[in-house]
Amino acid sequence: MKERIIKLLKDEFLPKFLEVKNNSNLHQGHSGDDGTGETHFEINISADCLKDLSRVSAHRKINELLKGEFNKGLHALEIKINKV
Repeated sequence: MKERIIKLLKDEFLPKFLEVKNNSNLHQGHSGDDGTGETHFEINISADCLKDLSRVSAHRKINELLKGEFNKGLHALEIKINKV
């Protein structure tokens, strides 16, 4: 799943910086943990097309892009937009 998320984000936003971390191990046994080890991710991204958007609008674009991953078991994203 991590590789699919990276590819989707790179293809859509052409980021200057992108880091995707799998934080699922920090949420074992919590709500949304399905035991796959691929349910909670952190995205740290810097992209020209996101820098002028409000935080909410940028998060919505990312969540919409990753809708298919949510349907495949992704439960939670922590999104950090760097406006560099």
